[in-house]
Amino acid sequence: MMVLFNKPFGVLCQFSGEGDTLSDYIDIKDVYPAGRLDKDSEGLLLLTDDGKLQHKISHPKFNKEKTYLVQVDGAMTTEAVEQLKQGVVLKDGKTKPANIEIINQPDWVWPRTPPIRVRKNIPTTWIKIGITEGKNRQIRRMTAHVGFPTLRLIRSQIGDWQLDKIKPGKYECF
Repeated sequence: MMVLFNKPFGVLCQFSGEGDTLSDYIDIKDVYPAGRLDKDSEGLLLLTDDGKLQHKISHPKFNKEKTYLVQVDGAMTTEAVEQLKQGVVLKDGKTKPANIEIINQPDWVWPRTPPIRVRKNIPTTWIKIGITEGKNRQIRRMTAHVGFPTLRLIRSQIGDWQLDKIKPGKYECF
């Protein structure tokens, strides 16, 4: 079984613990997350009851691309985009090259609760970024490294699985 879940902001990627957890949204027994999204991130989370599939999805050696829509603070420059495309050096090593492009805010993106901070005189930029590794808080650290801190991060795709029109806090089973 495969569960595609649209994880809301503030939800932990575990079934127990303090605060909002997966058990507040998913009532299916014996499925486990294939990978993770930090509490401050939103979007596609895959869960499965198949351990081998879970490993293939989450282990970096399989190079499964994960795609994110990211709103960053400031007007991102071409130079910053090029740095991200090449890979940047973080404390835990150089990242693999990323697929990245500046995009318009997708019209299907829902309002976040709580909303991101807005500064009247500083614009924001939306980017679409695809990576095949999953270092801890990698995209946040990458965008900060090139001078554009992440304000909002939504995972939209993992391999062939897409968020499509699954509403926040809802899931579909396959």
